[in-house]
Amino acid sequence: MDRVTDFESGGCAFDPRRGHFSFNMDENPLFLINILLARLERISADSVWAHRASGVRGALLRLLEKSEMEHSVQQSEVKRMMDLGFFILKKTAEELSSRNQ
Repeated sequence: MDRVTDFESGGCAFDPRRGHFSFNMDENPLFLINILLARLERISADSVWAHRASGVRGALLRLLEKSEMEHSVQQSEVKRMMDLGFFILKKTAEELSSRNQ
């Protein structure tokens, strides 16, 4: 079951050659933000990345709230926060992997 999840319908794709997600900001990234929020929330408090994950979650939630209230949200800020969230998830996975070896 080593299938790569297909996020293309929502403007996101996993590029296995580069080892990261890419997404099209022209489309609505709300579903991806919600997935990212859920994953960041599950980071163990024992992780050195937990505190940063909490801050990124808060920033993403504020951006979502702002967009729901139909206020202007800079896509560059959304992309920056999402990139940071994915970076934290990657580092957390590396941390877990090194603990299990």
